[in-house]
Amino acid sequence: MLDILRLRVLAAIAAHGSVTKAAKHLNYSQPAVSHHLAKLEAETGARLVQRVGRGIRLTPEGEHLARRATEIIGRVDAAAAELSAMVGLRTGRVRLAGFQSALAALVPHAMGVLRREHPGIELHLVEAHPRVALDLLRTGEADIAVVFRYDETTPDDIRTTHLFDDPMYLLSLEPGQTLEGNRDAAWIAGCENCRREFLEACDRAGFVPPIAYTSDDTIVQQALVAAGMGVTTMPGLALRTHHEPGIEASLLPDFRRHVYLATYGDPPDPPATTAFAAALRQAVQHGQWAT
Repeated sequence: MLDILRLRVLAAIAAHGSVTKAAKHLNYSQPAVSHHLAKLEAETGARLVQRVGRGIRLTPEGEHLARRATEIIGRVDAAAAELSAMVGLRTGRVRLAGFQSALAALVPHAMGVLRREHPGIELHLVEAHPRVALDLLRTGEADIAVVFRYDETTPDDIRTTHLFDDPMYLLSLEPGQTLEGNRDAAWIAGCENCRREFLEACDRAGFVPPIAYTSDDTIVQQALVAAGMGVTTMPGLALRTHHEPGIEASLLPDFRRHVYLATYGDPPDPPATTAFAAALRQAVQHGQWAT
């Protein structure tokens, strides 16, 4: 019986024209490819390649078997993918890492889509800052992440899909407020690790904000604003989860964060992860998140 692995080696040699290129494509060593090729010739009793100068070419017997090998491998790979999708979408698991406002405002809509279309998939959530979420992807502790960035650069080793832009608002007791119009106000800001982009936006507006209160809790921030203790900035997703009565939200032009779906490793993703990604994109499309 012909060995499927050795047929894959022969098909790669036919497709790439050399043992060296076939080895690189298969992520094998060159001696390993030569070994499998010699074993295949022994199994078939046919000479499959011949040397030509410094390279090789397939014999007529080799060309014939390579064509059949390509067909066989294509059918085997298709069957494996179909079976994986069938099994994975019945019993799959997705581990999602995401920032707080995305988990509160966006992800539940995607979970609803996923439950309707693939009720057998389990979804596990962990709240994580984008930097932490990406580390969880890299270490294999998460399958997919929802992250944000204020610039448009993303890590080279992470695969990202842009979902939408999340606008920033200035929260105060007066409508139509701007950053520069509140240069002398008492400001409420996040911790030192979370306020960099806010400080950069104020710098572009020409002032350094006097920060009177520090909190990373959006409910606390809004409570302080409602009590007249100061003003703050907040992204649109956070406002969807909680909007204190009496607080005015003024859109800040040119200050927004970009929300991405992130995965790690070479595609394709596991079927359950792919299904959740599709559900999330569907939730975004129908939820009018982009502003």
